[in-house]
Amino acid sequence: MAARTLSRLTRLALAPALAIGATVGLASAPASAAVWNSCDQWGNTSLNGYTLYNNIWGSGAGSQCIWANSGTNWGVWADHPNTGGIKSYPDAKKVINKSITSLSSLTSSYNVTVPSSGAYNTSYDIWDTDYDYEIMLWVNKTGAVGPLGTSQGTVTLGGHTWTVYKGSNGANEVFSFIRTSNSTSGTVNVLPILKWIKDTKGWFGNETIGDVQFGYEITSSSGGLNFQTNNLTVSSS
Repeated sequence: MAARTLSRLTRLALAPALAIGATVGLASAPASAAVWNSCDQWGNTSLNGYTLYNNIWGSGAGSQCIWANSGTNWGVWADHPNTGGIKSYPDAKKVINKSITSLSSLTSSYNVTVPSSGAYNTSYDIWDTDYDYEIMLWVNKTGAVGPLGTSQGTVTLGGHTWTVYKGSNGANEVFSFIRTSNSTSGTVNVLPILKWIKDTKGWFGNETIGDVQFGYEITSSSGGLNFQTNNLTVSSS
C-alpha cells in the first residue's frame, strides 16, 4: 500500500529521530527472556542475518511491542483499534540483491501461531531494489482485509494455489497472491512466482530482488492479540 511503502522507506532513514515509546510493557513476550524487544514505533535490530522491524506506520494505530529469540523466532503483541486501514507491518527482512535470472532458487519456510480474531494478514512482502514493484504473498488472512487491485484469476505456483490481484498504489505496482485457503505453516518456492510475473505475464523485466520480508499486516487487534513466528527461513542461491 502507498502509505506503508512511503513510511517504510522513510523509517529506514529517520528511525532514530522518529522512535517513540509505546505505552505498554512487554507482558506479552514469552516466558523465557527474549534476546531483544522493543515497543518503539520504528524499533529494529539485526539477528542471524535477518532484520526485525516493529514498523507501526498507519494512522490511528494503538500500541505494539515486538520481541525476538532469534531472527527466525519472534513475535508481536498488538492492540490496535477496530477501525479501518492498516496500522502496522511488523516483519523480518532478508536481503537478496540478485536479479531474477541470476537466481537458481529462492525459497522460504514459515510456521506461525496467529489469532482467530482481529483483522490482519500474514504475508511475504517482496521488493525490487528500486521499489518499483511489490509482490505480496498472503498465506493467511482474518477479518475485513483485502488486496489492492483487480483479480487476475487463480494460479498454482510455488507449491500453493493463489488468487492473483494486480494494481497500483500510485508509488509502485503491486501484485498480490492470496492463498485460496489459510495456512499457518509451509514452504513457498518464490522463484517460480517471480518468473511467472516476468515471463508469463510480462508485468516486469529482469528485476533485481532486494528484500524478502515476512510479517503481519495488522488492521485491528482490539484488546491486544499475539502474533508469533515460530520459525522462518529465507534462502537463495
